Amino acid sequence: MQQFDPRNKDIKISVNRKLIHRNDAHINVFDSIVQGGDGVWEGLRVYKGKIFALSRHLTRMYNSAKSLNFENVPDENYVRSAIRETLQANNMTDETHIRLTLTRGVKITSGMDPQLNQDGCTLIVVAEYKKPIYPASGITLATANIRRNSPATLDSKIHHNNLLNNILAKIEGNLAGADDAIMLDLDGFVSETNATNIFMLKNSELHTPTTAACLPGITRETIMELAQKNNISCTERNITVKELYEADEVFTTGTMGELTNVYEIDGKEISNSQAESLLSKFQKMYLEWAVGQSEII
Repeated sequence: MQQFDPRNKDIKISVNRKLIHRNDAHINVFDSIVQGGDGVWEGLRVYKGKIFALSRHLTRMYNSAKSLNFENVPDENYVRSAIRETLQANNMTDETHIRLTLTRGVKITSGMDPQLNQDGCTLIVVAEYKKPIYPASGITLATANIRRNSPATLDSKIHHNNLLNNILAKIEGNLAGADDAIMLDLDGFVSETNATNIFMLKNSELHTPTTAACLPGITRETIMELAQKNNISCTERNITVKELYEADEVFTTGTMGELTNVYEIDGKEISNSQAESLLSKFQKMYLEWAVGQSEII
């Protein structure tokens, strides 16, 4: 679904606030992100020169870094400055997605022990021209065998860079000919997709999986807030794949793709039985809200 955008040919990447051409942007081979996927990240979207929910994203990043016991973490002013400098250097004001990565930093020698990290964190800002990645027509999903992390193994609420189980699920989706994969929790209930949160609409009511084994996404939170503001019932609960098959509408949420219709799951068509799509209403509300609530950095 994603293709190279020629506008990104000569973008500059920020590594610890040093702006470097994409072809020359590198990190140390002893960095923890290379040694063990030891980092946290956020996806940000730029609307009309402002960033949607930046404060929420940064709060989540700092909470994840705290959970992983990162030390010498750069303060918020430093991070905001790095983001602002990157956008300015690339003259980006819209249709832009930012991948913000904070690693534990460089180790003095190869090894697992965080005590080998003695120079503070590494901050990487990758800003690219990138419209919402999913097609307007919607996407197909296939249920993966690989399960989403539970708090018994690695809490999915930590927004970490060790994404191998998501990647394995995505591979299953690819092999099934689907656009993405549904991941279940250890009890067989729907958790999320390999890349997004998921909602279903049934009888004009909104339902979404609990956060027991999924990331409580910021776009997800926004949809729940918009539902409440518009007196639309929204329930967090255990959901089975069978219920998704029988839903009036299914859609995914995420910063990179915004709100995306799901028209097929495991080869079964999701038929919209409503006269007017509730998803289209949410898409309009979300875009207005995202633009209106975005922050100048």
